Amino acid sequence: MWIADKWKEYRLLDTGDGERLEKWGPYTLVRPDPQVIWHTEKSKQWDKADATYRRSKTGGGAWNQNSLPAEWNINYGNLRFVLRPMGFKHTGLFPEQAVNWDWFSELIRKADRPVKVLNLFAYTGGATIAAAAAGASVCHVDAAKGMVAQAKENAALSGLADAPIRYIVDDCKKFVEREIRRGNRYDAIIMDPPSYGRGPGGEVWKIEDSVDSLIELCVQVLSDKPLFFLVNSYTTGLSPLTMKYIIDVRLSSKAGGFCEASEIALPVESTGGFLPCGSSARWQNK
Repeated sequence: MWIADKWKEYRLLDTGDGERLEKWGPYTLVRPDPQVIWHTEKSKQWDKADATYRRSKTGGGAWNQNSLPAEWNINYGNLRFVLRPMGFKHTGLFPEQAVNWDWFSELIRKADRPVKVLNLFAYTGGATIAAAAAGASVCHVDAAKGMVAQAKENAALSGLADAPIRYIVDDCKKFVEREIRRGNRYDAIIMDPPSYGRGPGGEVWKIEDSVDSLIELCVQVLSDKPLFFLVNSYTTGLSPLTMKYIIDVRLSSKAGGFCEASEIALPVESTGGFLPCGSSARWQNK
């Protein structure tokens, strides 16, 4: 298990009855979490939350008792991000991914050579900003124009407005196919696909059906001396070993190196336990 336990401005205070109680900078939020299947007696701090996200029986949901500002900022080391409560419970940042940011940032810094990173399903750019701050040039690809715009904001907040980051609004699979034809190559790939989604042209993505073929494509845009390959999954039915197996077949068997896979998690302050937050498979050269 890889634990994102280096945060200073994010805290997972408590969990119970399908919800998590979190501190994001100065604000406390209650959000649903399908992994929280246990019952706990909730302390009074739950009643003092600045906002609670409630799902609707007809789909979607809304923030209730909302005393949050429209946006605010949060720091992770030298990185700075804008947070905005969204219509589907999100804030614009996945704090558990910090454990992966730390892992690949160290690899980039120690590489002692220029490193080109391709970040697919790049969302609001947490991994993009971390890689750029470590010294890499990054190609940031996401199908949602608004998320790419927020990634640019995060780069500017982190002092990386002029960093070598290329922002692309596109379907990830189609972009990789074009990069293969163009002969472009990358030293590292980060892939953070959703369980289900649609591209800007209505393309359907379902991770169980599509991730193997996309990884196979991505291997074709790796350089002759690749540094790392990272794949994340938030799909509960897709085990870390499944992702490891795919990477071993598609990449390790050809390029060598080694792959590790594990759940990623956040520490829960009230119990000292850990909340599972998906899984990651990490390949790196020896």
